[in-house]
Amino acid sequence: MLKCWGKNISVFFSMLFLSIGALYAQDEEVSFEMKLSKEKLGINERLRVDFTMNKDGDNFSPPSFEGFKVVMGPSQSISSSWTNGKRSFSKSYSYILVPTARGRFTIKQAKIEIAGETYKTLPKSVTVTAAVDKPNGQKTVDDVADESLHLVAEVSKANPYMNEAVSVLYKLYVSPDISVTNYRPLDNPKYNNFWSQDIPVTKHTAKNGTYNGKPYRYVVLKRVVLYPQKAGKLEIEPLSLEIFVDVPTNRRDFFGGRIYSQTSKTVSAGKRSINVKALPENGKPQNFGGAVGQFDFSVTTSKTKLNASESLQAKVEVSGKGNLKLFRLPEPELPSSLEVYEPEFEEKVRTTIGGMEGKVGNAYTVVPSFRGKYPLPSISFSYFDPKKKKYVTLSSDEINIEVLEGPNNTAVGNGSLGTANQQLVVPTGKQFHFIKLSPNLTKIGTNFFFGSNRFYLLLFGPLLLIPIAVFSFKKREAMASDIEGNKMKRANRLARKYLSTAKKQLGNKEPFYVALEKGLHNYLKAKLKIETAEFSKEKITSILQQKNVGEHDIEGFITLLKSCEMARYSPFSDVQMQQDYDKASEVISKLDKQL
Repeated sequence: MLKCWGKNISVFFSMLFLSIGALYAQDEEVSFEMKLSKEKLGINERLRVDFTMNKDGDNFSPPSFEGFKVVMGPSQSISSSWTNGKRSFSKSYSYILVPTARGRFTIKQAKIEIAGETYKTLPKSVTVTAAVDKPNGQKTVDDVADESLHLVAEVSKANPYMNEAVSVLYKLYVSPDISVTNYRPLDNPKYNNFWSQDIPVTKHTAKNGTYNGKPYRYVVLKRVVLYPQKAGKLEIEPLSLEIFVDVPTNRRDFFGGRIYSQTSKTVSAGKRSINVKALPENGKPQNFGGAVGQFDFSVTTSKTKLNASESLQAKVEVSGKGNLKLFRLPEPELPSSLEVYEPEFEEKVRTTIGGMEGKVGNAYTVVPSFRGKYPLPSISFSYFDPKKKKYVTLSSDEINIEVLEGPNNTAVGNGSLGTANQQLVVPTGKQFHFIKLSPNLTKIGTNFFFGSNRFYLLLFGPLLLIPIAVFSFKKREAMASDIEGNKMKRANRLARKYLSTAKKQLGNKEPFYVALEKGLHNYLKAKLKIETAEFSKEKITSILQQKNVGEHDIEGFITLLKSCEMARYSPFSDVQMQQDYDKASEVISKLDKQL
């Protein structure tokens, strides 16, 4: 009983002390004032302005800060504490200003509403002088941040060849005196005149290093591989970031620990220039397709013996390290009596900080029509090796294809060669078959068969089939000789295939935009008869304008290509991917009608 009564007494006194503290707080006079970090500063210094109050208020209205530019703020801080039963409250709005000119300026009144009444600060004057030597003066939090953060772009090669890989590492150097809490990009470079590929940084690991001879910690924030697409002096645009940091102050907390102040700073890597060397004309092979790096080359077939009307796969493949996505593969010269379909492009390439590695190839489906032996002549592939500073030519071995069973080719001798684009009309069996009559004769009595309607129908009916057979034969011959039309159909099927792959990858940004870009490239390659090495947005726009394609449709197609490029380093939502897929189908349909 006494124990319970004691508890009630303690609760009563606690509530009494709180009530008394609240009464003291209510009776405290309202204070609202402006505090300046300094009243005289150089034009290269910063000014901190704090508007503090001892009671919470609403509808804060700052002055216009004439003669100054606000670089940070307002940042709000609130503190509340109880000391000997008395509550102390403080709220402040802080601004960081930089002067825009020399002279004497007045920071006018700020206003706020507290308990239904409006309070104003007193105006204060600030004198801005010529630039001062900061190290001899008292450093502000922002001064410390300026000296402690540096964003540097490290370029692997200053004088690369055209289409040679150049890596760019963006390193943030941080002094041990401060700590970085977060960052956000303000401006991502576009890398004009470069083919670019971002290498994602999965983990930011701090390492020890030096900057201007002083010890720093650094972390790699961004990695990019660039392939310059033209010779001359090229500019790499700067990367700008906003960095949020904690900076130690000279103040200490109750336990003696250093108090940190938060601030933000915009850092930029600055522009970098590289001098791109053109590929030498001396010794350049005629079949050079733009490959730069170190490569291996091979031509293989899935089989060397087969029957007529069966198919085999002939693969032209380049592997190694270099600009694997940016050159034209050589095409095989096959005998005209072999039916060759449009190749399917195969790619297994990964991009590291050193450049592209892997292999690319074209897979041709080949169908022989006649029995015999057909040689696949040796073809060559040329590339420029920037390490050796010379051109290298590789040649494949000759491959013999033997067709064991099938009709004989009476028009063209075995093994005769023609161009890969020629198509041969292959007659199958005899062109016309006579009707074999096996009538079951019955006694017709007085009705004679000869001279009857049935007699004339059977006599002249086969003759009526001859024009139909000739027309059908001519139609098949025209379809078989329409090489460009057949190629167009196969290319359109290939484009639809890649669009179908893109549809399956909706929701997966990287695979979706890779498949979408392949579909667009293969469609235009067939329609406009241009090679991948010539594939630039300016070239596409110029040719489509010559073909009298509408400006709106041209712009839509170019926008799709830009979306595929931006997907390498920008976040894209599922809704955006669905819209790009629908737009691709619509644009291809419109271009098809106009081309």
